[in-house]
Amino acid sequence: MTSIGKEAFRYCSALTEITIPNSVTSIGERAFYRCESLAEIIIPKSVIAIGDWAFMTCSALTEITIPNSVIDIGDWAFRECSALTEITIPNSVTSIGEGAFMACSALTEITIPNSVTSIGGAAFQECKALTEITIPNSVTSIGGGAFYRCESLTTISVSEKSPIYKTLKEYYGELVKPL
Repeated sequence: MTSIGKEAFRYCSALTEITIPNSVTSIGERAFYRCESLAEIIIPKSVIAIGDWAFMTCSALTEITIPNSVIDIGDWAFRECSALTEITIPNSVTSIGEGAFMACSALTEITIPNSVTSIGGAAFQECKALTEITIPNSVTSIGGGAFYRCESLTTISVSEKSPIYKTLKEYYGELVKPL
């Protein structure tokens, strides 16, 4: 088996944990969509892509470590994972999809590595517990509303030399602090 197919475990409400075999290289679109009892998942180092909506509304998922092999986090991949408090994004990831972590209301901390060049629109929208974020100079594009309705956000740190500094300053004003 080399992939978890599209909608493979969609709506599996009794699924609480899963270990993906090392042979898997991709997690398909909506693979674990609305697996609301899924609390633990181990993604092997063989996975390079997390598809769109892959873990959307996995509301019991509290923590996930994305392995160094993953390059792309798909659109809406972890949207509404409301118990997710922590996420580690490795240096292999180059793009964070649109709405990737939208409405992860318990997410307090996230580190964006220097490998990321683009952050999709609404990527962290409604992450109500998120207090601060640092955006590395490698990020050259950021979609609209990336931090919209992040009610606890006090600081968005970004270099004044970054191509997205002015855009962020326009949208988020005093929250934007130069590195």
